[in-house]
Amino acid sequence: MDWVERSAQLRQWTRSGTRAPHKPLLFLYALSRFQQDADGELPYSAVEEDLRGLLAEYGPGNRTTPAYPFHHLVSDGVWEVRTERGPGSPGTGVGQLRATGATGRLAPELRGALRRDPSLLGRMARVLLDLNFPPSLHTELCEAVGLELEEAGAGPLPAARGQRDRRMRERVLTAYEYQCAFCGYDGRIGAVPVGLEAAHVRWWAFDGPDDVENGLCLCSLHHKLFDKGVLGLGDSPGPGGGHRILVSQSFVGRSTAAREHVVALAGRPLIGPQPGARPVAAAHRSWHTSQVFHGSPRPATAG
Repeated sequence: MDWVERSAQLRQWTRSGTRAPHKPLLFLYALSRFQQDADGELPYSAVEEDLRGLLAEYGPGNRTTPAYPFHHLVSDGVWEVRTERGPGSPGTGVGQLRATGATGRLAPELRGALRRDPSLLGRMARVLLDLNFPPSLHTELCEAVGLELEEAGAGPLPAARGQRDRRMRERVLTAYEYQCAFCGYDGRIGAVPVGLEAAHVRWWAFDGPDDVENGLCLCSLHHKLFDKGVLGLGDSPGPGGGHRILVSQSFVGRSTAAREHVVALAGRPLIGPQPGARPVAAAHRSWHTSQVFHGSPRPATAG
């Protein structure tokens, strides 16, 4: 049984690129707990709060319940649920899971495979990360679930998604003339740009192409905030034709730095791309707004 391939093919509810990271988040959480205690069980009452926090931070903006992945991950053959009555999940009801003392853990066959081949855990985790989240979030997501991964690469991805185009970064940075499309930062050491990254608007993990019209040149700070849904792109162009920057109403920052580097961006026009380069496609902007951007946008700041 190819557990890496199975990790890549979790049965997730999908419709027109809708994000549903519930199972991958629970699976990553369970792998981290296996690292800490290979024989331990995870009571739903304990998992619920942790998973709810992960879904709020790394899931789409709509509210959901941790009960769904706790129950439905069983169907993928990597997870088992038991209650005080014996094997089997009582369903997706939060009250049922709590009242029956439901516990979950990795399936016995998977636990055995992980004991025989300790490197398998890292390969599975990296596939889950690559196929469900952008690279800018991988390190902090591992920290959030308590997962420790070796630095070695994961090897080739399953055929389900292929490989990233390494040329995209250079094409996107060139199109935006090596400056952040949100704040204009353009730092270099000599001739080498530093702190500038090519951000996918529609995530690669959700069929976002490695094209300039799906990319933005962003500084490291604004790339992270863009992938976390703090920042977004407006659908309506401003007076000069460029698209406006969205800042989430949910963002809170009291410091001068937060106001100047984040809040003040609300309503500003996007910087670039240069004439002749393709702007971000409407379909990719719409996907990011519906699947990543959190809440409602702030009104444009004065001045």
